[in-house]
Amino acid sequence: MPVFKVKVKWGKETFEVDVDTDEEPMLFKAQLYELTGVQIDRQKVMCKGATLKNDEWDNFKLSNGSMVLLMGSKEEDSMKEPVVKPKFVEDMNESERAVSLDLPAGLNNLGNTCYMNAVIQCLKTVPELRKALKNLKGGLQPGSNPAQSITASLRDLYECMDNMKISPSISPFIMLQVLHNVFPRFADKTDDGSYMQQDANECWTEMVRMLKTALPGENEEGQDSAKSSFIEQYFYTIMDTELKCSESETEPPTKGTESFQQLSCYITTDVKYMLPGLKNKLQDQITKRSPSLDRDAVYVKTSKVSRLPAYLTIQFVRFFYKEKERINAKVLKDIKFPIEFDAYELCTPELQAKLAPMREKFKIAEEKEAFEVKKDEKKKMLESCDSKDKEVETYPFSFEGDIGSNNSGYYTLQAVLTHKGRTSSSGHYVAWVKKPNGTWIKCDDDKVYPISEEEVLKLSGGGDWHCAYLLLYGPKKLAKTPVEPMATSP
Repeated sequence: MPVFKVKVKWGKETFEVDVDTDEEPMLFKAQLYELTGVQIDRQKVMCKGATLKNDEWDNFKLSNGSMVLLMGSKEEDSMKEPVVKPKFVEDMNESERAVSLDLPAGLNNLGNTCYMNAVIQCLKTVPELRKALKNLKGGLQPGSNPAQSITASLRDLYECMDNMKISPSISPFIMLQVLHNVFPRFADKTDDGSYMQQDANECWTEMVRMLKTALPGENEEGQDSAKSSFIEQYFYTIMDTELKCSESETEPPTKGTESFQQLSCYITTDVKYMLPGLKNKLQDQITKRSPSLDRDAVYVKTSKVSRLPAYLTIQFVRFFYKEKERINAKVLKDIKFPIEFDAYELCTPELQAKLAPMREKFKIAEEKEAFEVKKDEKKKMLESCDSKDKEVETYPFSFEGDIGSNNSGYYTLQAVLTHKGRTSSSGHYVAWVKKPNGTWIKCDDDKVYPISEEEVLKLSGGGDWHCAYLLLYGPKKLAKTPVEPMATSP
């Protein structure tokens, strides 16, 4: 593989960059963009008098140690200092609106890549994941292992998104290229050469699986190393299972444990709400060979949650395979989901007992709040706190000795990934995410703008509009001391 280490001179700065000429020149230019902030369409890259094109290396000859000249300035360097004057939000362009409303950076669609963009925006809402990524050692190197490649590129992309001050969106070229290299099926193309649409849940599952391998777990105090990976700590649910033969009274049940990256909400004709859909498969019938009967027999499998993660991912099983058409057709049924979710009913009696102390703290706090604060005063107080992004000390949301667990069973919705269309390999994916101050944002590729909580709840399905496909719940946090309303001037 022709990989060269070259020197790139840009103004007074010089960078060492690894170049893989088996890849398109756009990937190299994307690397330069991350290093310098010079937009790709503003770059002029030269070596020995030749100018690099976007689609082919042509006569652009490189070798180890080659000096490459980058010409072009960052967008902010070329902008004139604005005249300070009042401006309404309605009169602002996208960049000004994004800065004014403190909106996160959007991600440009690089050709049916909305599935990837939506996954990236949803996972970005997990602060502990952001911290773990920042602590990741090593960069993105050609030939590095798949898990390191995915994880390092996600880390670099998030850092780039956080540092965007002028443009409201960026193009995730490197992330997409790494995703294609690690999972070639995501690079499949149509007859006209454009990228095919992919299943967002498949992308989510594969990316989290790579993060599981690359991100080490957090250590307990006094431990030399973590017992599991970060993803297992914060995202994995553990269930106790029991398999009982319904055709034999004497055959003892088989007990075991299973772990899940996400829980599935199964949609049937009688399911109207998320919780019954989750409970649908907690008791299931399977057929397998019975050792006591020496033949195939019906078994009842019962499952109960014995360990809740801090971040609970729930998939709405909306797609089923149609053999005749050979497509994953979509179930459009309206399934209501809550902003606040209680997983208590899914748990084993042993876990329910462990959850009781923190649940009692929540109950006491809610009763005290209801007694002391009127509803309209509470609303004003919360709005005041949100506007200042005031941090409040909270109780730990994990059990002692089990980093990344949930010790109450209470969750708060923080991201929704939706699909609009009739099949998983067509249509459009969008991320709807909650900011730390409680406001909701719609991330439709490069278009990012605020929305209301009511709009989020309308994503439950029932038609051709966007409907929830993946939900990400985070731990509901309990303040140690009540927040006092801020004083206002008369």
